[in-house]
Amino acid sequence: MVSSNFSRHYGPLASLGLPIIIGQLGIILVSFADTMMVGHYRTEDLAAASFVNNLFNLVIIFSTGFSYGLTPVVGKLYAKSDYAGVGGMLKNSLAANSLVAVLLVLLMSAVYFNVDKLGQPEELLSLIKPYFIVLLASLLPVLLFNAFKQFADGITDTVTPMWILLLSNVVNIFGNWCLIFGKLGCPEMGLLGAGISTLVSRIITVLIFAGIFFFSKKYAPYRTGFMESRTNRKDFSALNRLGWPVGLQMGMETGSFSLATIMVGWLGTLSLAAHQVMLTVGQLGFMLYYGMAAAIAVRSSYFLGQGDIRNVRNSVSAGFQLILMMAAVVSAVIFLFRRSIGGLFSENPEVAAIVAQLVIPFIIYQFGDGMQCAYSNALRGISDVKPVVGIAFIAYFLISLPAGYIFGFLCGWGITGIWMSFPLGLTTAGLLYWLRFRKTMKRA
Repeated sequence: MVSSNFSRHYGPLASLGLPIIIGQLGIILVSFADTMMVGHYRTEDLAAASFVNNLFNLVIIFSTGFSYGLTPVVGKLYAKSDYAGVGGMLKNSLAANSLVAVLLVLLMSAVYFNVDKLGQPEELLSLIKPYFIVLLASLLPVLLFNAFKQFADGITDTVTPMWILLLSNVVNIFGNWCLIFGKLGCPEMGLLGAGISTLVSRIITVLIFAGIFFFSKKYAPYRTGFMESRTNRKDFSALNRLGWPVGLQMGMETGSFSLATIMVGWLGTLSLAAHQVMLTVGQLGFMLYYGMAAAIAVRSSYFLGQGDIRNVRNSVSAGFQLILMMAAVVSAVIFLFRRSIGGLFSENPEVAAIVAQLVIPFIIYQFGDGMQCAYSNALRGISDVKPVVGIAFIAYFLISLPAGYIFGFLCGWGITGIWMSFPLGLTTAGLLYWLRFRKTMKRA
């Protein structure tokens, strides 16, 4: 029987986490739609999308992690009913996220000018470069939306970001249909059309959220603090102290997948296309777990703001239990449909066969993925984020990436060997985050 100390947290965690999960599933739906539409347009476009999307996933996940520095700060202020302080923090977060966006645009511009030196198939470069430019233009809207979203999550309003994301997803999918295939009088643009649709939908999310914040009645107490406050060194520095470690932690995790994509590209177009399909499927589990893990961060920061250490522990344990239940369901569904998944995204039977091979390492890493999501967010909720950078470096750069090269090339296992490295990195990270959380709670 589950302890009542844990089970009584299930409902509040679910009420917070479910809207986040629905919003995350909307993102997955768009990712599925992108991959399916591009894959059925041409295999070459799918392979090019795999390469570019995985490079941009690295910086987008980093930027998302950076924005997470706002959530525990807002959660503590919200627990104390300091609504003016919350509004001031949002203003500082928008400034910090804008600065990070500029840095990321400069970084990715350097990558763009050297993209032909990364060993990708020559026939894909003419598809990669224009798609890359359009996604580059979408980085600032992504970071600004992240700031608004983490503000809303921190005050337990997870429903508003959910609806905005779902609306933008509808726009994105419709735009894909029009611009990839040339429907309703639009030009047939293939992969570039998918990129333009993504850019438009990301701009829309920021405009809608800004409109709601500045004109809706429910945000009025926070808007007053926003308008009366100024960006200042103290709050700006606090957000950076929390944001950079979380951003680097999530960036290194994503980086292990993105750099693995470069290695997969060495194996050819078919392997790269199959890799993109499985990464899209893999986002299903990650987004589900991270939706619930975000609720863990909100609840733990709230209880920490009240000085209730016991319920910090119990809410984190309950959240991890819920994530494990999700992992079991995801693994079972993907295993049952392992032979038909590839055909949903590509008409090429060789791509579908490679996808079926990758289901086993995918299932193996679900436990580690769920654990690292739960306990990295638990550490974020209690503002103990500095150690996560070192843990992520060990797990993903010292263990996962070298293992991927050894298994994939020295052992001759190909793309399956590269994927077998993911369970090692994710499980190592999860265990080390768990140990750090236990150590911090013992001192509290």
